[in-house]
Amino acid sequence: MSSLLIAIAELSRSQLVLRALIALGPVVAVLAAGPAGQWPPWWMLIATVVLAGGFAAFPESAFGAGAMLIVLAWWTASLGDGLHPAVLVAAAALLVAHVAAVLTSYGPGEMPVDGPLVRLWVRRGVLALLGVPLVWGLALLLDGEPEQPGVWVLGVAAGLAATVAAAVALTARQPGES
Repeated sequence: MSSLLIAIAELSRSQLVLRALIALGPVVAVLAAGPAGQWPPWWMLIATVVLAGGFAAFPESAFGAGAMLIVLAWWTASLGDGLHPAVLVAAAALLVAHVAAVLTSYGPGEMPVDGPLVRLWVRRGVLALLGVPLVWGLALLLDGEPEQPGVWVLGVAAGLAATVAAAVALTARQPGES
């Protein structure tokens, strides 16, 4: 126990804040199903807290995938269509935890996180978050409509095109690079 306290005491203030966000993200996301009418059982909440704590302690480990998968499994199992507005809170909480974990991976825990790096990743996170209400709104619009033939193929093609465009944009040479 004392080694855990020593490890926590050695973390920089920015690392402590980021790790708190990592720990809270999955827990908030799983609890967000409550207002939608599906509070998680106690054992799932404890599992989420344990996995989220592991994720905060070891941000580059598989704890993160486990914490996020338990949230996705609960939302999938408890709410059939996922169109309740609380899903927006869950998506935001998971994205905040993910971005915080990315930021912690840029250096050791004792090193403060660079301000410009935080601003860069917060901008990226906000841009990613902008798609959430758009997709949710589109799902609300299409709820109850008959499924159109080829809609899944069109969705996969659009996702693939967006991924390729993002990869090209992010790997393109910047002016001054050789």
